[in-house]
Amino acid sequence: MSAGGGRTQLDAPVTALPGVGRAGAEKLERLGIETLGDLLLHLPFRYQDRSRSIPINELTAGQECLVTGQIVASNIAYGRRRSLTVAVDDGTGRLTMRFFHFAPRQRNAMRTGVWMRCFGDVRAGPNGLEMAHPEYRLHDDEPPPATGTLTPVYHATAGLATTRIRTCVERALARCEDVHLSRFDDAAFADFADLMAAIRTLHAPPQVDQENIRKARSRVALDELTGHYLVMKQSQALLQAQTTLPLPSHRGLGRTLLDQLGFRLTRAQARVTSEVLNDLAAERPMMRLLQGDVGSGKTVVAAFAAIRAAENGCQTAVMAPTEILAEQHFETLGAWLPPLGIGVCLVTGRQSAVERRARLAAVHEGRDLVVVGTHALFQAGVAFHKLALAVIDEQHRFGVHQRMALRDKGCVPHQLVMTATPIPRTLTMALYADMDISTIDELPPGREPVRTRLVAMPRRAAVIERVGRTCAQGRQAYWVCTLIEDEGGSQSAANVESSGSAERPRQNAAEATFAELSATMPDLRLGLVHGRLSAAEKSAVMAKFKAAEIDVLVATTVIEVGVDVPNATVMVIDNAERLGLAQLHQLRGRVGRGSGRSECILLFEPPLSALAQQRLATLRDTNDGFEVAEKDLALRGPGDILGTRQTGEQAFKVADLAADHALVSKAVALGNRLLAEDQAMARLIVDTWARGEVDYATV
Repeated sequence: MSAGGGRTQLDAPVTALPGVGRAGAEKLERLGIETLGDLLLHLPFRYQDRSRSIPINELTAGQECLVTGQIVASNIAYGRRRSLTVAVDDGTGRLTMRFFHFAPRQRNAMRTGVWMRCFGDVRAGPNGLEMAHPEYRLHDDEPPPATGTLTPVYHATAGLATTRIRTCVERALARCEDVHLSRFDDAAFADFADLMAAIRTLHAPPQVDQENIRKARSRVALDELTGHYLVMKQSQALLQAQTTLPLPSHRGLGRTLLDQLGFRLTRAQARVTSEVLNDLAAERPMMRLLQGDVGSGKTVVAAFAAIRAAENGCQTAVMAPTEILAEQHFETLGAWLPPLGIGVCLVTGRQSAVERRARLAAVHEGRDLVVVGTHALFQAGVAFHKLALAVIDEQHRFGVHQRMALRDKGCVPHQLVMTATPIPRTLTMALYADMDISTIDELPPGREPVRTRLVAMPRRAAVIERVGRTCAQGRQAYWVCTLIEDEGGSQSAANVESSGSAERPRQNAAEATFAELSATMPDLRLGLVHGRLSAAEKSAVMAKFKAAEIDVLVATTVIEVGVDVPNATVMVIDNAERLGLAQLHQLRGRVGRGSGRSECILLFEPPLSALAQQRLATLRDTNDGFEVAEKDLALRGPGDILGTRQTGEQAFKVADLAADHALVSKAVALGNRLLAEDQAMARLIVDTWARGEVDYATV
């Protein structure tokens, strides 16, 4: 973080603050806070209203509030745990303060007649309402009315409470009194032209004014989004200034593959393939994002790109986030490329030492020109002969440092990044400003849209019967559950959400469902796959399902990506209300991959929350992945869409792309204006939010 004035103060380590020693600095570092600038950008996530004392006779259990009264009794209570109980009376009623941990001096100070101002959570106690271990202050006389301010609450960590962080922030603000950050005039943020004014307001709101806080937060979010956009544009400029090995057309092996595929490319596939091959022929490293809905045929585009690299005697690395998906790519590319004289190998973490050495030797010597793998490709022991192209599938599941490690194995390789999770159109211009974007927006011919039905749990028996009839006709089915085993000893298999009802309905777990379906349909062959199985066990079950040796595959969401079984025409998702739209859409994409009519049945436990109703209705009404993504953004935010909560990429400190999506276009316009008219201010914003991130320019 830098500043127009006061860069030294903001770059100072937190140990420059009074009372923050080495131990405190280590705790702050766990929150990503190393400098005073980091501390100032660690903004409150909520506020406590201590602006007025609430009359005791108006209190209810579960309320967080400020109470002021006079101590009328103080005693030691004995029960399962000894506690100090202090009764406070404000003239409207009495409230008990309970302390399980206390010192003799505290007990002596809390004597009858002393005034006490407390803040905490009201709960039901054995003798009425009480507060346990509230924050408090004692007064000899009745204290003056509470001040009209809000108290910030910060994300904390073990050994470092929010009150301690609050003190550190107050001292940092005092030390940075004369610091100024980015400044621009905008009618919407008239009170916060200087970013520092917005930051000060968020840490110390001058009054109870939620609208003022909202505007301050939006001002900071706009600055952060602008900083991200500027970093992306700078990354693009740096990439364009670099050179790499051009891969021009040579022997025409692509035409040979086209003749041998057995199907014609769609117009969208042909267009995207042309865009990719044109990029590869240039000296500027390709950095292209390929978006395509599930089943749209992105792998064939990657195959043509790998052929182009092979024609030039160069290697391609194809990276997938799971072994199942890596094996799927290996199987597909292994069928297409070896007949053209292009060696394809698979490198995963579970190969035997002998097999792994043989594979790595073939990679190092250049005998295998296409290398498919998981995170194992990042490891130091993998040495390429001449790496020129990296194909990264489901890129949001890889951390940026992992992709940097692969880049370092080649001379700035061309990169083709593929995703079956469509990025909402409202976000691509800011989040991927450093990349060229291609979209496969049509399915291969012969594919019919998957019919999606919503079925309430009381009709579960009818769904089981429907699955049985389908399998009796020679088709196969998936039955997806959100848990592995029953709740109690349950293990979650997905990022499930609350249904919104007061009492969480019981979930149907995979193991119990497997037993239920086995008993209900004894003539069918069932398989079970979940995340607690080893990779070898999962692969064995999946291989049987693909070979039609299993009729119904009961699974958790491990089958979300990387499973391609055209004969599977029914997908049942149990407790579908507990999954997000993006994940539901990915799961639905496992069927409809052949010429047969397919359906997805969303089993839900009524009553549905309003949010769950919107999610399931969206999935029922459209098969368009981009429309689903836009709705998912509006309902849930970008974390599930981009996968960023797990990898830390696009991890905005303040901006929430769901709540702040209207600011994205504003940030783009502001960024472009600053690049054209005020480079110094652009640099200032980048330094505030993106210290060190420009190192990732070609990742």
